[in-house]
Amino acid sequence: MSMPAGQGDARRLVLTVTCPDRPGIVAAVTGFIAEHDGSVVEAAQYGDLETGQFFQRIEILADSLRFGADELPARFAEVAGRLDLRWTVRDTAVKRRVVLLVSKMDHCLADLLHQWRSGDLVADIPLVISNHPDLGPLVEWYGIEFRHIPFTDRKPEAFAEVAELFDQVGGEVMVLARFMQILPPELCERYPQQIINIHHSFLPSFVGAKPYHQAMDRGVKLIGATCHYVTNDLDEGPIIEQDVGRIDHADSIDDLLQIGRGIERSVLARGLRWHLEDRVLLNGHRTVVFT
Repeated sequence: MSMPAGQGDARRLVLTVTCPDRPGIVAAVTGFIAEHDGSVVEAAQYGDLETGQFFQRIEILADSLRFGADELPARFAEVAGRLDLRWTVRDTAVKRRVVLLVSKMDHCLADLLHQWRSGDLVADIPLVISNHPDLGPLVEWYGIEFRHIPFTDRKPEAFAEVAELFDQVGGEVMVLARFMQILPPELCERYPQQIINIHHSFLPSFVGAKPYHQAMDRGVKLIGATCHYVTNDLDEGPIIEQDVGRIDHADSIDDLLQIGRGIERSVLARGLRWHLEDRVLLNGHRTVVFT
């Protein structure tokens, strides 16, 4: 099930480029767009002096091109091949399909579903999967399919079901919206840079379970949340977005949990939106985020 994009949104083609940095790349890419009368409505670029890598993101009005928008990838391939570019082109008229995974906590799920229903999160959400049945009524109220998969004493089979359902609905992005299970390596390797997690701490501090309790024990004055890509290394995937909130000595663990939930919601929503808009490019273990 999908929600309509905002009225009046112009169709755009989002071109991203990653390659070793060297003279002439910007001129070649922008020259190609200009040669075909392309109108650039947003552009960003970054050259990393440490890694020697170059990153670029350009939004082009689809209707401005002299040829059909669907022809852009084939025509740009010649330029990309000549310059040895790693590149993608995405049509904003085609929504990505997002599958949400949750456990019992509903704050991140409820926020994403509300943003989706209001049109602020432009995506298709065909399915929500949970290892508990509790959130089924909430999901189904939005008209989205809910699937409960028990995990107790059958984790390999359960994760195989998750992957099967994800593929069946044409999933492109898997979001762990406080899904309290550690993904197996084979699932992480099967969907590289397609699985997004929200971790309830300011990584790399307080990895693993009960980070708010760890933070309280250490007496920190700031707690946070981290949206990151999932890899085989627990809570160590490339970071997309983070934020923090201030606490003090008088706050209880319940206070920390309440403050943290608000941070988690906003961080996950921003990170997911930036991923869907092709604003996140990998730079080794780090990310370049064109916000």
